[in-house]
Amino acid sequence: MRDVIDELEAWRQAGERLAVATVVNTWGSAPRPVGSKMVTTSRGGIAGSVSAGCVEGAVIDEGQQVIKTNQPRLMTFGVADEEAWGVGLACGGTIQVFVEPGSALDVIYNEAKVYLEEGESFAIVSTLKGSTDQQNKKLLLPKNGKSMGDLELGDYAHQVQVKALELIDLEQCGVVEIGENLTVFIETYTSPPRLIVVGAVHLADSLVAMAGLAGFETIVIDPRKAFATHERFPHADRLIVGWPQEILPKLALDSSAYIVILTHDPKVDDPALQIALTSECRYVGALGSRRTNNKRLERLRKAGITEEQIQNLHAPIGLDIGGKTPQELAVSILGEIIQVRNRTGQLQVAEARE
Repeated sequence: MRDVIDELEAWRQAGERLAVATVVNTWGSAPRPVGSKMVTTSRGGIAGSVSAGCVEGAVIDEGQQVIKTNQPRLMTFGVADEEAWGVGLACGGTIQVFVEPGSALDVIYNEAKVYLEEGESFAIVSTLKGSTDQQNKKLLLPKNGKSMGDLELGDYAHQVQVKALELIDLEQCGVVEIGENLTVFIETYTSPPRLIVVGAVHLADSLVAMAGLAGFETIVIDPRKAFATHERFPHADRLIVGWPQEILPKLALDSSAYIVILTHDPKVDDPALQIALTSECRYVGALGSRRTNNKRLERLRKAGITEEQIQNLHAPIGLDIGGKTPQELAVSILGEIIQVRNRTGQLQVAEARE
């Protein structure tokens, strides 16, 4: 929904009849990830994509039928599917697309839009297989808040809620079979990843600019007013002048937070690390040589940081790509952050399946 929200809003305001197609499953080298959306209107309007062009024509045609009949449809396209070959799915993958009338969003749309605008995490539950009474209905489950919607799940409500919260933490969407006659698609929308940089040094500007391009919200913290300026950091979303031990506890240090410590000054670095390493943030990295890091670890142990917590520290920071310039070092740091973000999700999914 995030990718098509502007067009969806305009068409809804204009009273257009809509169909919404969502990728709910992929196998092999599918062209678009689970959760990708395409919206079509009865007048031929199109927004978004479910296959980067491979099967869009067939999905658009199906969308027109869904608009007319008000009945959802679950479609599968793959290399062994003659229909898929006919519309050009030659990439070797298989995708499953759920096409539903736009009216199914009516009950939860405004609330979902608010959560999207405020960057709050939530899940939307849709019925892929179930009773007639459960079709074209939705359940919105905020990570922090009360559920709402017109989808009644009865005895399965708690089970679905637990699974939805689990998928939010994993930053994953998924099809979940609940009993023999109920299959739901849980679509998650998570807070954007936040890069929190402690130390408004020269390297930080390149890192912040690159992180912004990669979709991170960026926050720079430094107690030195002369360093943390908009002239030096035009790409930062937020600049905060203050000591990290005063600022960090006021920020949400959850799994969407990635903290980078860059000052080389123990009176700034150490308090920041003590807070970061005892928080729920997904990544903590600190700049410095191995010798500098060994001294840092001694101070952290004396401050009460456990060996288990120290294992979460990435120091020396960044992937070993031989970087020398600030820009190259920024690439190595951001590369490590992205690696941790993706690998963490993959490991958690694998553990959940065992």
